[in-house]
Order: sequence, then C-alpha cells, then structure tokens
Amino acid sequence: QVQLVESGGGLVQAGGSLRLSCAASGRTFSRDVMGWFRLAPGKEREFVAAISSGGSTYYADSVKGRFTISRDNAKNTVYLQMNSLKPEDTAVYYCAADPPPFPSWSGSYYYPDSYDDWGQGTQVTVSS
Repeated sequence: QVQLVESGGGLVQAGGSLRLSCAASGRTFSRDVMGWFRLAPGKEREFVAAISSGGSTYYADSVKGRFTISRDNAKNTVYLQMNSLKPEDTAVYYCAADPPPFPSWSGSYYYPDSYDDWGQGTQVTVSS
C-alpha cells in the first residue's frame, strides 16, 4: 500500500491558477498510473487527469487546455497545474494510484475503480 497526501488547495478567483501536489510514501509509484479525480456537491466522482509511468497524459474534456498533470518520480510526487479556473472546477480533489498489472482494455485510467490507493483530498474553491 502507498500513502498519498494532497496539498495546494485553496480559494482562488475565476481565471486564476493553482497547483496541487500529491506526495506518496510507503513505496515508489514510478510504475503506477497516477490520477486526479474530483468530487463536487451533488455530483459523482469525476475523472480529471491521469499520467502513465511513461509520461502519457489523459484529460477530461472539461479541463483540456487548462489543466496539466505531471510527475516527478525522484520525489515520488505528482502535480496538477490548474489554469483559467472556473467556478465549476470547485470540488474536493483526490489523488489516486493504480499499480501494475493494468487491465488489458483501454481507458481504465478513467474509472475510479481502477485505482487501489487514494488520498484524503484537498478542497479547491473558485469564486466568481
């Protein structure tokens, strides 16, 4: 098991930027798919972004062009750079880890059930 701790959330104005960090401990995650999900009031847990061990990135349509996911395996940390924030981005953001082996079907990174370990979340609030 890996322990994940998110940080960097806060209150920002629409159009602003924020960078979230997810620090892992317990094991290295260099081979894992790392993902970000968010949970807004009255909505289901939503996929935001994911990054593979090789650096391939995947984004929800709602955040493409605005958010960037990256990882620093030496620091055992994954980041989510959020630009041009909108009020609808307001949510608790969660970091998740999916170690190998991975499903043979494509797109598994999109689904929360694919991930084994989750952080406690960090609140992001975007004001109008």
